[in-house]
Formats: sequence, structure tokens, C-alpha cells
Amino acid sequence: MVDFGRVITAMVTPFTPDLKEVDFDKAARLAELLVNTGSDSIVVAGTTGESPTLSTEEKLGLFRAVVEAVGDRAKVIAGTGGNSTASSIELTREAENLGVHGIMLVVPYYNKPPQEGLIAHFTAIADSTRLPVILYNIPGRTGINMTPATIETLSRVENIVGVKEASGNLEQVTDIRSRTPSSFKIYSGDDSLTLPIVSVGGEGVVSVASHIAGKEIKQMIDAFHEGNVSLAADLNSKLFPLFKALFVTTNPIPLKAALKLTGFDVGGVRPPLVEAGEGELAVIEKALRALGYLA
Repeated sequence: MVDFGRVITAMVTPFTPDLKEVDFDKAARLAELLVNTGSDSIVVAGTTGESPTLSTEEKLGLFRAVVEAVGDRAKVIAGTGGNSTASSIELTREAENLGVHGIMLVVPYYNKPPQEGLIAHFTAIADSTRLPVILYNIPGRTGINMTPATIETLSRVENIVGVKEASGNLEQVTDIRSRTPSSFKIYSGDDSLTLPIVSVGGEGVVSVASHIAGKEIKQMIDAFHEGNVSLAADLNSKLFPLFKALFVTTNPIPLKAALKLTGFDVGGVRPPLVEAGEGELAVIEKALRALGYLA
């Protein structure tokens, strides 16, 4: 089965200045930067990539661009989940044809299916592809929490290989770990909880902050797995202000602002998101400057 590594970056989607088009060339360059700074895998067209505002054609274009840019050096994970099972199956099959290495499936949002519905939804999509599947649980955005019992059931599906856990509940992560085989990978969906989740059996992180501090995040996770808990804790403390600053308002607003400040302008955010305000920019800039990421 595919090894996605310990640092998976949820990549932003670069747009042209008028926000009307995806900048595929810049997406390719960003993917190369991420791989060169510690990312083992890249999620394309996920939440951080503003998937709700991307057309199917734009998503497929992003999958193609990133696979061509870094597919021989890192794993490319396509965000193909949605709140329509049939549409997710269709997008998954098209992504597979483009050569991605795996898919990420978010819990269906707005329609709030029961746990039995989640099992049926994810199983149907997994059965439609030969690719490995990572589930994505983020109740703050979807309105529903995928329970540890449901994840336990889904972990028995052959090609469902892991979960991105963004419930913010460390007890839930511990429960998932106790119910699933060691081969089933648990990834933190919150940078600020990466080290705690790794400490209870997690593999790594699907990160936002790795756009800025990929090498340091990789060093932190590797240090913990190698038994150097003190170094891991020190790095976590050092990076914690950045982790918080990048969520001072809705993701990916702060991240796109931070990338612009550090010299890699990926454009703005599409409506209904808006640019960071002056107070938010001050928080972001302070965190970047403290870590030496600004001149």
C-alpha cells in the first residue's frame, strides 16, 4: 500500500489576480517548493485549496498540474469528496485516470447523513477506485462528527487506509487508535494538535503550516518517532504561535496572507471568503517575524 509519509501538506490553490482563473503554473511551482521543504505528500483541492469554489474542470487541472510537477517525488492526494456520493465517485475515477496516488474524502457537509449513511457513502467511493483512501473528519465545517465506531467499521475496507482527524478531540483520536489496526494511519488535521496526536499513536499531520515551516514540522514529528521527545516538544513550542496565527481567521485566509508576506504570492481568496484585516495581518506578521521568516 502507498506510504504517504508523515508530513502531508493541504495545498492552497493559486488564483490569477482577478480570481477568475486558477494559476496552474504557480500551483506547479508551489508543489515543487513544498516537496523541497519537507512535504511527503500533497493534498490538492481540499478545504485549504478552497474546493467549494473550484469547478470540476479546475480540480482536474490542478490534479494534472501537480502530478506532472512532483508526482515522481511525492504522493499526490486528490480531494474528491463532497456531499453527493455519485459526484464523488465520478471525480474520483477521473482523478485516478490522471495519475494521482490517493484520494481524500471529507465527511459530507450540509445534508448531515447518519453514521450508517457515512459508512455507505465512503464504502461506495472506495469500491469505485483502486486508490488508497484517507477519510477526513472535520465536524466544525461539515456539521457532523464521524464517530470512532464508524471509523473502525470503515478501516476494514481494504483501501481505506487512514483518517485526517480535525475534530479537536484528543480523546476521540485515542479511541480511534484503540479500535483500528496499526496499519491504519491517523493524521492530525490541526497543526497545533500534531504532537499530542502523534503521542497517542498518530502518524503525522495534514498540515497548513508546512507551507511556511515544512522542514521544522517534519523535524518535530521525526524527533518524536525517534524517541527525542524533548526536541519534539521544544519545536512544538517554537512553532505554536505560527500554528495559531494561521488560524486567526478562516483558513486559508491567513495562509495566503502569510505566503504573500514571505514572498510567494498565490493571489487572494475567492468569495465568500475575504482578505485578512489589518489586525489579523499584524498577528500573522508578528508570528512570521518571530521565527525569522521575514527579512
